[in-house]
Amino acid sequence: MDLGQLFIVGLSGKTLNDFEKKFLENEKIGGIILFAHNYEDPAQLAELVNSVQTLRDEYPLFISVDQEGGRVIRFKTHFTQFPAMLAISKLDSPKTVYEVHKIMATELSACGINLNFSPVCDILTNPQNKVIGDRAFGSDGRDVEKYISAAVRGLQSQNVLACAKHFPGHGSTKKDSHYDLPYVKTSLEELRDNEFIPFYKASRSRVECIMMAHIVADAIDSERPCSLSRKAYDLLRSELKYKKLILTDDMEMKAIADNYSMEESTFYSFDGGADILIYRTMEKAQESLEALKMLVKTQKISKKLIEEKIKRVNQCKKQYFSGYKPIYIPDLTKVFSSKDSAQFAKVLLDSISKLS
Repeated sequence: MDLGQLFIVGLSGKTLNDFEKKFLENEKIGGIILFAHNYEDPAQLAELVNSVQTLRDEYPLFISVDQEGGRVIRFKTHFTQFPAMLAISKLDSPKTVYEVHKIMATELSACGINLNFSPVCDILTNPQNKVIGDRAFGSDGRDVEKYISAAVRGLQSQNVLACAKHFPGHGSTKKDSHYDLPYVKTSLEELRDNEFIPFYKASRSRVECIMMAHIVADAIDSERPCSLSRKAYDLLRSELKYKKLILTDDMEMKAIADNYSMEESTFYSFDGGADILIYRTMEKAQESLEALKMLVKTQKISKKLIEEKIKRVNQCKKQYFSGYKPIYIPDLTKVFSSKDSAQFAKVLLDSISKLS
């Protein structure tokens, strides 16, 4: 069983070290997540991605990033810089949202990135919510819904998988799950009438991944965060009819790390319904993988359940990555020397500023 396929892990720097090479290859890890400290310029990024993909097993690894626009952006220099989605939504133009995400995906794909943790489907129902804030498209489910399909299609049109986040909705929380465990007191009826709407849209738009939030939603499960709750995963599968990959948010966020042991969080997330766990550091990912091996060995988690998850991962990779080719570095010039994207971004900013 290739248990490593169920993990997306972070790297320590701009090149792979020996430990990282061995871990990725020997454990057949499913993917990596990149941050600002992994990036210098497009050529370096492409070289890093190529070096990772030489370690692949049957299918390429997921090469993922949080490149939303606005303040959540990992690759700054050379990449086209877009304003936050809340600002873009003021133009009331799904077509513009599509073009923004198409440009994002063109640049990401050129460097070998094949999974972007975007779009944000959260609704800004709490104006004091700083962790979501202007990352959201709006403060009403119907308004946000208008842009989700455009964002998903824009990304996936350029072979970058989209990931809708953070189910069941992080927009009403007061606390930031990076540092604490947030609670949502909204009733299930209210969640269905507002918070779920963008996720319904994402599911119908054939989004390939949905990310589960580290929040306790009382109406769904008053005891455990949704990322560790079978009730939350079952709701996503049954009520939203979602059949594809479900990922957790970063498992090293304090909402989880400060409240659960490694064995507990690994067990509850996988047993609950997660297909892939994300760890920003390889060391913690290794601990979780070892915990999973023991859980399977002791039959606390069934092999059949794990095989179903691995099958979903492989089906996704087979569908999208079977024609994989290494990045040819000189081709990057064609993408990053084009002035069209920069001009589009300038016109976009001017249009937004005129509305202010």
